[in-house]
Amino acid sequence: MATALAALDEGRAAERPVLRQAVRALLVILADRAPGRSVEVRVPPYGAVQCVPGPRHTRGAPPNTVEMDPETWLGLAAGRLDWTRAVTEGRVRASGIRADLSAYLPLELG
Repeated sequence: MATALAALDEGRAAERPVLRQAVRALLVILADRAPGRSVEVRVPPYGAVQCVPGPRHTRGAPPNTVEMDPETWLGLAAGRLDWTRAVTEGRVRASGIRADLSAYLPLELG
């Protein structure tokens, strides 16, 4: 994760395997810290999790979804990018009444 964040801080792209590992690890941390199944967070092509307390979604397209690219996810999770700014700039596509993740981000990474 540190290697991917260092690349982000330096304005360069992380290698794909490093980026994939960081994205998946941070998605797991989010799911652990915001347990539930009411929001689906997607970071294509590397992963997706369901999280946030509330009604569980079971069929069809989830009503609460958040989707972004891997670099945006790293920035949000690590506190290098603000949720409101990312949404306003169109870097995050969020739909549904529970799709605001600002209460859970940034993740405390120890």
